[in-house]
Amino acid sequence: MRAETEYEAGPGAGPDWRVRPPEWRSRAPRRPRVIIIGAGVAGLSTGCYAEMSGIRTRIFEKHVLPGGCCTAWGRDGYLFDYCIEWLIGTAAGNDAHRVWRELGALDGKTITNFDMFNRVMDENGRTVTFYNDPDLLERHLLEISPADARLIRSFCDDLRRFIAIELYPFLTAPALRTVKERAATLRTVLPAFRLFWRTAATPMHTFADRFQDPLLRTAFRNIFFQDPEGFPLLPYLFNMAAAHHRNAGFPQGGSLGLARSIEERYTGLGGSVDYRARVARILVEDDRATGIELGNGRRYYADHVIAACDGHTTIHTLLGGRYTGPRIERLYSELLRTPGTLFPAVVSAFAGIRGDDLGPDTAHSTTHLLSAEDAARLPGALQRSLVVQLRSRYSDGFAPPGKSVIHCTYFSDFTHWRELRTRDRREYWAQKRRVADFVREFLERHRPGIAARIELIDVASPATTRRYTGNFEGSILAWKAFSDADDVAAKLVGRDRMRLPGLRGFSMAGQWVGMGGLIRAASTGRFATQYLCDEWGIPFRAWESPEGEPWHREKLGKLPLLDRRPRREGTGP
Repeated sequence: MRAETEYEAGPGAGPDWRVRPPEWRSRAPRRPRVIIIGAGVAGLSTGCYAEMSGIRTRIFEKHVLPGGCCTAWGRDGYLFDYCIEWLIGTAAGNDAHRVWRELGALDGKTITNFDMFNRVMDENGRTVTFYNDPDLLERHLLEISPADARLIRSFCDDLRRFIAIELYPFLTAPALRTVKERAATLRTVLPAFRLFWRTAATPMHTFADRFQDPLLRTAFRNIFFQDPEGFPLLPYLFNMAAAHHRNAGFPQGGSLGLARSIEERYTGLGGSVDYRARVARILVEDDRATGIELGNGRRYYADHVIAACDGHTTIHTLLGGRYTGPRIERLYSELLRTPGTLFPAVVSAFAGIRGDDLGPDTAHSTTHLLSAEDAARLPGALQRSLVVQLRSRYSDGFAPPGKSVIHCTYFSDFTHWRELRTRDRREYWAQKRRVADFVREFLERHRPGIAARIELIDVASPATTRRYTGNFEGSILAWKAFSDADDVAAKLVGRDRMRLPGLRGFSMAGQWVGMGGLIRAASTGRFATQYLCDEWGIPFRAWESPEGEPWHREKLGKLPLLDRRPRREGTGP
């Protein structure tokens, strides 16, 4: 009884997290408590589902904002939105949408949908527009290259087939799916098995190389803005079909707005977030995780610890590399450093522009194929392309009244930026200015007169991503889908129940376990909670958030300046 009294801070109060509780057992006279490391989408999702299921939680986050990579920052009244390009689950009537509604992520928000997924423009101004409507897409592509009619019709026919399928397996952890749930999945999958198998087995590069038209050969690789290299046809068709159903839109408030909404849901359920709280190590006794120690030496205890942060840091720093096995070694020692396994890091340049007239070009997103000379001017560039997005057309509130934001981005080598920032900070800043100068000149080339209206350009490098999120090599989306890591991670979720060999009282969640993408990150929080409830004999509970009032920008709170270095023109964090 003395231990229980020390554990509880007092009648009506929450627990004293600085006191280690007695081991929790089913029917114990207290609520179990869980510490979550990381307030990204996965960590917040885990907290929401745990609180709904009657588990006390507390999240520790190193940054000053929620969201992890799903974030934004402010500068002179502009909001530079860093993450979401499309979000699976924005339309009602499917399981992905249900997850977002349970997390309150879309409460009170409007959704922007586009009729095209992306446009690709070559050096000479020829363009390919990837419409989400297969009939419109087919007519457009045939006008460009009648000689490629067979391939064009094949792709568009497959898109029509995917439009007829809705499969979003995000509600139940794989090891806990009932016979009824598995049967329902089979009823969807079996009639389309050959379609799934064929499109998953056909690399996009192989398919695209069959086109006679050179622009189509390159354009198809860049449907997802830049070439992820190694993807098969399936994810392109799946996401374009979702966009056709208005189920891959852009939520009002963008990336940070999504994170803030989930944070509001979480705290409303009784959870709390400690910001500026960097976890230095996970405390372990007798092969059981018992709590955490922060960088300042303070210790906090719980019945279970869930790491929803960078996987490599969790395995090798927070746990000292003591709890591994063949699967973990394969992921975090071998595949982590295998080329093509991680999603590339990016450089982002945001231009704040006076005026809301961005010209007659209405495409919200365009991948520009660059000449060798232009590509050489982009520091650390991995491909000869630059993505230009008119972010002011995605959502209101990204710019002050009468102003606009354009986002330019490209895949970039993390090592290039890390070594610069470590070895020569002055050159690091000089290369960021090179990016800003190129963006200004490039936008002027394509939108004459715009350069004089650019008020600032903010540049974020892969080193920025690493510094603020801890993500290995600045990778935003972690493991690349359809790589060798995909099958290993699936076994970590389905067979290992997101646990490490030999360590009790500990789970992992997030994209380093469940692969990249926000809906996947959110679903890992649901899965981790379901596995924990199953272990503890606690009913898993979840319900949709009430809609609430219409969303407004003030809900973002105070936006940090991620870099305080004085400068005449912003060059970012």
